[in-house]
Amino acid sequence: MPKWIERQRHLVDFTISSLARRKGKNLLLLLIFSWLIFCLGSLTLFIQALKNEAGFLLQGAPELLVRRVVAGRHDPIPVAYGESLLQIRGVCSVRPRLWGYYFDSAVGANYTFMVPEQDPPEAGQVLIGTGISRSRNVFPGDILSFRDARGAPALFLVKGLLSGDSELVSSDLILISPGDFRNFFDLSPRFATDLALEVADRKALNFIAAQITEQLPDTRPLTRAEILGAYSSLFQLRGGRLAAILTGPLLAFFLLAWGKASGLSAEGKKEIGILKAVGWETADVLLMKFWEGTVLALSSFLIGFALAYFHVFCASAGLFEQALKGWAILYPKFRLVPHVDPYQVITIFLLTVVPYVAATILASWRAATSDPDTAMRS
Repeated sequence: MPKWIERQRHLVDFTISSLARRKGKNLLLLLIFSWLIFCLGSLTLFIQALKNEAGFLLQGAPELLVRRVVAGRHDPIPVAYGESLLQIRGVCSVRPRLWGYYFDSAVGANYTFMVPEQDPPEAGQVLIGTGISRSRNVFPGDILSFRDARGAPALFLVKGLLSGDSELVSSDLILISPGDFRNFFDLSPRFATDLALEVADRKALNFIAAQITEQLPDTRPLTRAEILGAYSSLFQLRGGRLAAILTGPLLAFFLLAWGKASGLSAEGKKEIGILKAVGWETADVLLMKFWEGTVLALSSFLIGFALAYFHVFCASAGLFEQALKGWAILYPKFRLVPHVDPYQVITIFLLTVVPYVAATILASWRAATSDPDTAMRS
């Protein structure tokens, strides 16, 4: 057997035996490291998956929305505004939309009432989200009662439940007929919640929005991209709060890495001193410590990230869902579409595995370049 291969075999054997001799300490490091990777991986995977889900759901949203703003607040918009909007070059159609929020004091939750553009329910009937069904314990065929804008009781027959596949947006949703909506919220036929516009050229959206603001100063146009950006910012904000909670574990990890860089334990220095005394070169010692640190860090990374993937895409991110989904009461139950961003994986790898391995090599280099007799006596 060639001498170089023999040296590498001895190097691998000694690395394995070195890890086995300190199995208690290494197992503890493996658990801490894996937990840190699990937390960071779950957070990044969940936020990115929610962004992708929001983008997918908003694909069918109107290209441009026009809302009326009074004293900085969203206000019903006159349907007659649509005639002025159709005069703007590039606007193909204008559709009034009816939707609004209702606070249900019975469960302390906000519902979204909406009139669908196609196949609305018949008068006196509603379609409800599964979150409302769970919270109010109502099912198809039951009667759902509220109090309308005038304080009078309003009774609706539950015609059916909305598909669970869309629970991210339908958990607190109630689909209702146009007439029932206007009666419930006491909204005149001359008004709508907002106006949805279709344009001929998407590149002209900003120009059309500027024309809308100029002709109707009390309105605010919103593009689909702006709405998606608002959702992304919201998820980033909620993710930032969780990241702040993870500051403690991150700080503990970097202190651990700094402790490795500051110097080895007396046992580690003695081990390196013995290896130098029996003829090991500095390069061999550093290579052995490199593989020792890499095996520990890479194993932790793979275990932690695999658990994070299972936690987010198979267990619905149970640890983070209430902090990130954002619903006050009606938390939707849904399974996110698996998606892994390579950039995020590389970022987590560079922030965790690389510093640990680098700190291990630096500490080993300090001990390997010192006098072997001094190292053995430390």
